[in-house]
Amino acid sequence: MPASASRPFCSSGPLRRTSAVIAAAVVLGLSVFGPPAPAAAVGPPRIDPGALGAAQALSGRPAPLEPTEQRSVCAEPVLNGGPPAEVPVSQAVLDLPSAWQFSRGAGQKVAVIDTGVNRHPRLPALQAGGDYVSGTDGTVDCDGHGTLVAGIIAARPSPDDAFAGVAPEAEILTIRQLSLAFEAKDRRGSQETPGAIASAGYGNVLTLAAAVVRAVDLGATVINISEVACAAAGIDTVDEPLGAAVKYAYDRNVVVVAAAGNLQTDGACKAQNTGSGWPGVQTVASPAWFDPYVLSVASVDPNGVVSELSLNGPWIGVAAIGRQIVSLDSKPGGVGLVDGVQTAEGISPIEGTSFAAPYVAGLAALVRSRFPELTAAQVIDRIKRTAHAPGPGRDDRIGHGLIDPVAALTAELPDQPISEGADVPSPMAQPWRPPGPDPLPRRIAAIGAITCLAVLGIGTALWIPFRRRDDDADISDLDQEATEG
Repeated sequence: MPASASRPFCSSGPLRRTSAVIAAAVVLGLSVFGPPAPAAAVGPPRIDPGALGAAQALSGRPAPLEPTEQRSVCAEPVLNGGPPAEVPVSQAVLDLPSAWQFSRGAGQKVAVIDTGVNRHPRLPALQAGGDYVSGTDGTVDCDGHGTLVAGIIAARPSPDDAFAGVAPEAEILTIRQLSLAFEAKDRRGSQETPGAIASAGYGNVLTLAAAVVRAVDLGATVINISEVACAAAGIDTVDEPLGAAVKYAYDRNVVVVAAAGNLQTDGACKAQNTGSGWPGVQTVASPAWFDPYVLSVASVDPNGVVSELSLNGPWIGVAAIGRQIVSLDSKPGGVGLVDGVQTAEGISPIEGTSFAAPYVAGLAALVRSRFPELTAAQVIDRIKRTAHAPGPGRDDRIGHGLIDPVAALTAELPDQPISEGADVPSPMAQPWRPPGPDPLPRRIAAIGAITCLAVLGIGTALWIPFRRRDDDADISDLDQEATEG
């Protein structure tokens, strides 16, 4: 995100984007320092409650741990053409108008721990939560990333275009925790020290943990983290405070949603987890791997195919579309929308698991608003159970499947929570749908996506369990409308 358009915005230290893609087109991530080593067998991470103190010590007064300065120009988001007259595909697949008949996210506060969120007229309920990068209140976004995330979650609709956030009546709490445009003043070149700031950018796992604790203490009901700390299996992730922080949130009934992370050509996120389960893990991703305390989100393309850039893992919970993204303009004083970032090579699209995660965070806000009695664990369980599961059951690429807001808001679920290790999820009854024309022919979804996923061995159950079409629906129309990524 932040930085000159003449160089890639990717660093090689504790906090970094997990892809070499330019600017806001990538998930923010961390690369944990350590000597190269072959992948070693790993299991689920352990939580050290004693590590929480380090995060709590920094949560009360957000500030950089040392003097910082801006060393790169800010991102330049752009909109190709005019405001979208058609609903963006990543939004259309969710059928939000139907979901909004049950919930619009009222009464929920979603913390966006990211690069900051600029004030925008379509985020009227924006609350400043502080800044661990520089001396602002968190309502500054030089990187053009956090504002995009916040817009996907809670942007108000406008008569001028077809874009809207998932939970337009939710509040946004912004905590600025990372910027690739800033560095420590006394830092010159790469300093490969565990927990240190990367060669480009400012922010680390400790300040991320502190931001999580701060979000909880400021009343967040949902937390979105579109940042990832990657490390080769067997390398110390230096994330004990972060693990303790997400459990702190979970224990206090806060839903934490995190991006799965993006693959990159170099650095710590370059090895895909191609096996199944923990024995096949080559790369770990934090905080995504802190299941069950975190709901981790993978990315799929608009045609339903698993995004090549999405990092797999046994911790993946669900998936959402992470390409062809439209969101709010992150420039200071911006009032419109953007769908790309200007670089020296041209306009780069906005894509990645960073932008799949906020669709799920927005859904969590909808569910919490409709079912205020549910615990964080129950909200996560409901989102997983109502997702469109892969044919054979849970999958390390997309978890329990693509989210379905209408199903999550209406399905009657049995009391038994979903089994993470189950081969086949329990079949669920079809949710009640409001009267009116079936919106599915206007959505991307169905046969085009099913076909692509079946070729990948994921199966044909992806869109079926909760959103069955009428028997006389024209399947060929859906196939023609499926958009390729």
